[in-house]
Amino acid sequence: MLLLLPLILLLLLQLLLLLLLLLLLLLLLLLLLLLQKILPLLPVQLPLLPVSLPLPLLPVSLPLPLLLSLLLLLQLLLLLLLLLYTNTNTNTTTTTTATAGGAGTATTLLLLLLLIRLLLQLLLPQPPVPLPLPLLPVSLPLPLLLLLLLLLLLLLLLLLLLLLLLLLLLLLLLLLLLLLLMLLLLLLLRLLLSLLLLLLLLLLLLLLLLRLLLLLLLLMLLLLLLLLLLLLLLDAAIFT
Repeated sequence: MLLLLPLILLLLLQLLLLLLLLLLLLLLLLLLLLLQKILPLLPVQLPLLPVSLPLPLLPVSLPLPLLLSLLLLLQLLLLLLLLLYTNTNTNTTTTTTATAGGAGTATTLLLLLLLIRLLLQLLLPQPPVPLPLPLLPVSLPLPLLLLLLLLLLLLLLLLLLLLLLLLLLLLLLLLLLLLLLMLLLLLLLRLLLSLLLLLLLLLLLLLLLLRLLLLLLLLMLLLLLLLLLLLLLLDAAIFT
């Protein structure tokens, strides 16, 4: 059970990473939907959404929210696949984890390509469009606002990475505690073995003492027999 504990902890960390990736994708989707709701209110219309993806992998150009929804569904399917095959043997679990990690990396790279294209469209030379939001006291240009939102997302990602580092540190501490427990068990076993050796030595000493006592008893019996023989000889000499 102690040997299986690091494998179980690694699988839990992989599940946590997939859940964090799903959370980031969901936040990105909500941000893009919010932008899609805000952009029609602007006096100048920007051709941001829908954005077609001219990749050879997709023969049909898809809108960006639909593409993100498909990527989210793919991540959910990968997570369910990993949850279904976690309780099988080690080879199947390793293959499923590697497949899920590769597909998750591919979808993450696809999302990064989409974000780079969106940023290039936003940062092209164009007149600044003020965004009259009631939450902001100062009207900001749309590229600056989007950059601020992206910075907030990056800060959130850094916080999540810090949480992951803390979890890894906790995992290392647990492994160190397990190693210390194993060392303590080995020391206890060594002490028990030394105690058993001491008991065996004491038993050997007791056996030697018993042997000496038996030898002393035999010597005493021989002395008594000699005394009896001497007494018999004296009686025979006196009566003759």
